[in-house]
Amino acid sequence: MNAHEDHKMAEQKGSHGATTWSMAAQATLHCLTGCAIGEVLGMVIGTATGLHNTGTIILSIVLAFIFGYALTMGGVIRSGLTFSAAFKVALAADTVSIAIMEIIDNTVIVAVPGAMDAQLSDWLFWSSLAFSLLVAFIVTTPVNRWMISRGRGHAVVHGHH
Repeated sequence: MNAHEDHKMAEQKGSHGATTWSMAAQATLHCLTGCAIGEVLGMVIGTATGLHNTGTIILSIVLAFIFGYALTMGGVIRSGLTFSAAFKVALAADTVSIAIMEIIDNTVIVAVPGAMDAQLSDWLFWSSLAFSLLVAFIVTTPVNRWMISRGRGHAVVHGHH
């Protein structure tokens, strides 16, 4: 049984309290996918174009939100929602999760000595980026579990699948 089936069963029982760690991990992974695409793209563009570290981080955060929301919106638009309604669902489902991930992964990257000055050809660039996303996943999963158990966050999306 996947996370979406787990959640639907919990809704049918009238309880969000049956939220599993698997469900939370699936929701976090879904959110992290869009977030990571934007984060990596922002870091690559910022580094390749020689943006200042602050500019690179801002670009990464903006792209993480855009790609995170777009990933959620694509699925709910296919279920029949309008663009406007899908955007509202994405905001409700992903904003807290993406914000936490961005705070964590950018904090980790800034904290790793030399990571922000590493070039695309340096192992430090890629390893610190991968490590930061892993830490963001670990920190955000319990938050998503808590939100889903209360019918918030990613639980909002399940009504549209």
